[in-house]
Amino acid sequence: MLFGASVTSVTVILPQMKGALSATQDQVAWVITFNLVATAIATPLTGWLASKFGWRNLMVGAIAGFATMSALCGTVTSLEPLLGLRVFQGLLGAPIFPLGQAILLASFSRAQHPFIVMAWGVGGVMGPILGPTLGGLIAELFNWRWAFYLILPLGLACMLLAFIALPNREKATARRFDGLGFVFIAVAIGATQLFFDRGQRLDWFESPEIIVEAALAGSFFYLFVVHILTSEHALFEPATFRDWNFSLGITFALIMGMLQYTPMVLFPPLLQELRGYPDSVVGYLIAARGMGNFLSFFIVVQFTRRSPKLCLFTGLALQAAAGIWMASFDLNLSRADVFWSNLLHGFGFGLAYTPMAVLTFSTLPLRRLTQGNAIFSLLRMLGSSIFISITLLVYFDSAAEAGANLSSLVSAFDLTNLSVWIATFGEPGGQGLQLQLSSEIHRQAAMVGYVNAFYLLALAAAVAAPLAFAFATRRPVEGTT
Repeated sequence: MLFGASVTSVTVILPQMKGALSATQDQVAWVITFNLVATAIATPLTGWLASKFGWRNLMVGAIAGFATMSALCGTVTSLEPLLGLRVFQGLLGAPIFPLGQAILLASFSRAQHPFIVMAWGVGGVMGPILGPTLGGLIAELFNWRWAFYLILPLGLACMLLAFIALPNREKATARRFDGLGFVFIAVAIGATQLFFDRGQRLDWFESPEIIVEAALAGSFFYLFVVHILTSEHALFEPATFRDWNFSLGITFALIMGMLQYTPMVLFPPLLQELRGYPDSVVGYLIAARGMGNFLSFFIVVQFTRRSPKLCLFTGLALQAAAGIWMASFDLNLSRADVFWSNLLHGFGFGLAYTPMAVLTFSTLPLRRLTQGNAIFSLLRMLGSSIFISITLLVYFDSAAEAGANLSSLVSAFDLTNLSVWIATFGEPGGQGLQLQLSSEIHRQAAMVGYVNAFYLLALAAAVAAPLAFAFATRRPVEGTT
């Protein structure tokens, strides 16, 4: 809940932060992507940190660091320190999600996992419901800074509960830390994110920086793979990846990460800048996605127990349908359009997540659950951060091309096309006509960009859906329970 509330509340206030910090749309999106990539970088440490400090100490410390950094984010006056604090927030809070899920899966029998993952989701879904709702309302009543301050009291409550409820299992069972492997994966993830974030701005491979980042990403990913296959004390045990369901499951985690946060990044600027909706209304509309998650819990346990693969397929298919629905919007979209499409997308995500998690860990030995959940979360966060960058790339390229095409249609020598604009804004000599024309072209072009970004969202879900049937249906091997 804490992590979800942080991410979703920030998505609603991005347009307000954009003006307050004098940032462009792609720059202000870094507030989310930098946090996600920092979380992804630190997530592989979860298994080792849990075995070093124990469940309770690690969870309490991670929550404390996460909440403190969030409060400090509200004090900044420029974009650069905010990005730095968001990086530290991601690094310190990285163990929260994988450790929490690992504790639950390790504490209950596999027959109970569908219900346990669903119950875990109920807590997690309150973040996507309360985050945008309260974040938007507080930002409108006060300002965007209070959306960050809001996390501090939530963090204190979670720390107290974790301290009371969790044992310190796994403490002092740590293997030797694989520092070299961690450096390899950290550099690879960081270089990959910079490549996608800065590629468009620097004209891709025309820039020496982009070439260097691509080379670093490729070479360090290769070094990491070679290292874990040959090292005696690798960061991740190679045997973990030999489990077919787990390897396929983390691929789905990557895809689900791609689908998770992208709508929440796209809709706030669309609704605020193109439709003029206030922060509070945007928050309520985005919260519909969390409501869809919640509604899925009424059927997901029974559906998963009967046919987890069909449940996963159905959830992904619904997300694809929601993406196509979103791609059908134009500038006249209504609040009902936004609400119901987000609710459908959230329902599909909730329907897909539980069977995905159950299938992923169904045959993995219990002693590898903490490490497995760290890998699972790493891929999920990496998918989110990279796909947000790719989606924004599609948006900007599509909007720029559409803007150029629309501008070419507005000519004083083409009376057929010009008459439409005159009927809308007045005679050519009218005051402010040129400014109105320019503004309308920008709005129409931006909407084309959003439509293409939503098509990309739908495509990712549609391509992944049939792969759900590739999971193996078999009992856990000896020693996995």
